[in-house]
Amino acid sequence: MAAVMVIACATTSNETEKTGAEQLLSRMQELQKKGYMYGHQDDTFYGLSWEWDQDKSDIYDVVGDYPAVMGFDLGGIEMGDAKNLDSVPFDRIREELVKHYERGGIVTVSWHPRNPVTGGNAWDVNDTTVVNQILNNDSVKAKFATWMGRVGDFLKSLKTADGVKVPVIFRPWHENNGSWFWWGQKLCTDEEYLGLWNTLQDYLNKEGLDNLLWSYSPNLDGGWTEERFIKRYPGNDRVALIGEDAYQWGTEEDFVKQLTADLDFLKEFSAKNGKLMAMTECGYKNIPDSTWWTRVLKPVMDKYPICYFHTWRNYSKEYFAPDPQQQSAADFKKLYEADNTLFLKDIISKEK
Repeated sequence: MAAVMVIACATTSNETEKTGAEQLLSRMQELQKKGYMYGHQDDTFYGLSWEWDQDKSDIYDVVGDYPAVMGFDLGGIEMGDAKNLDSVPFDRIREELVKHYERGGIVTVSWHPRNPVTGGNAWDVNDTTVVNQILNNDSVKAKFATWMGRVGDFLKSLKTADGVKVPVIFRPWHENNGSWFWWGQKLCTDEEYLGLWNTLQDYLNKEGLDNLLWSYSPNLDGGWTEERFIKRYPGNDRVALIGEDAYQWGTEEDFVKQLTADLDFLKEFSAKNGKLMAMTECGYKNIPDSTWWTRVLKPVMDKYPICYFHTWRNYSKEYFAPDPQQQSAADFKKLYEADNTLFLKDIISKEK
């Protein structure tokens, strides 16, 4: 079991005058100059062969270090549930999130809310009026207001023992150019999607949550144009980080081609609009290729100024990062050892 480190990151007087989100943005901008961080969803909750051990991590067991970024999901918080959609207790999420911040790490939060019209999960796309009803149907609007309140209350609770608000990369309504979530491309108009984004963001801003760094992250596309991309882009005043969720589901050739095309576009768009860019989700399910990390993924990422890449969670039947026995573990170590890949120890040492 890995030891817990508590790190106090030094801040200048100018930095302390900034909001938590502004401090996090400054930190990520500086780290991006040194390389790109590695992130992992639900890293300390469970792995390929274990569940709920305190401070355990498949990544730590492979490389002797934690991810620089850890991801957590709030799906289920809107219902008042004790556990999220992946059966992780919200009390444990709060504990681990604060703990990673105190180690010196960075945290990112997504939200897969249930369908407020049908009662189904976030993947229930049988009703194409859900977003419209959130915006225009008084009863659904009232229900969604309650849901936003529960999200806000949880986010407000993310504080250290000294009362410091933990800065969070907040990433709602992701993969919206697909149609597998009820807020997806075919489930709402562009105007409705932007209305949904603004409704949540305006509410959380009004609640004083100035520690949220907002991330906009559509799915792998392969054919972005500015005309298409801008239709659902919330705007420079509402987004600090532009990401993309990019998994290899098909052939290696198709994945590399699509990812390269998208990162070409995002590099230009992000630079023009003064935004950070990241691979906010990525991976290859169960990693059947023992050299995928350094032979396929890293050569593409090395061409672009991404600030982090974030693999999805590990559990016994479906995983996106190795444990020590997984066939790609040795190759993942090579990824870890590269000068431009940043894990927790790297981002702490590079800031001293």
